[in-house]
Amino acid sequence: MNENNSSIDIDKVVMHWMDTSEGDFQTMLTLYKSKSYEWSLFLGHISTEKLLKALYVKRFERHAPFTHNLYRLAELLDLKLTDEYKREFYSLCTPDYTKKWIEQIKTIRSWIKEML
Repeated sequence: MNENNSSIDIDKVVMHWMDTSEGDFQTMLTLYKSKSYEWSLFLGHISTEKLLKALYVKRFERHAPFTHNLYRLAELLDLKLTDEYKREFYSLCTPDYTKKWIEQIKTIRSWIKEML
């Protein structure tokens, strides 16, 4: 992406992040159904990251920072995340755990979308 933030099409960039987030979200659900729990949650992280970046672009009218750190993005947006969301999950990726987090990801995505 162009580093010159003054010439970006804000709506186009926001839609890019939202559209690719939706594709990743659908892939997350497919991976869950195929019992690939770690990858399912990874795509959940990526789909949430992309919505946060869409919100960043909409709010600040410049490109989002190059980071995968959800906490940093939330901090830049002045959003508050619960401590529960901050836990490591790779060793915990059971079907039930993954299903629980898919539900949390759905809630987080809806919350972010409401702000867009």
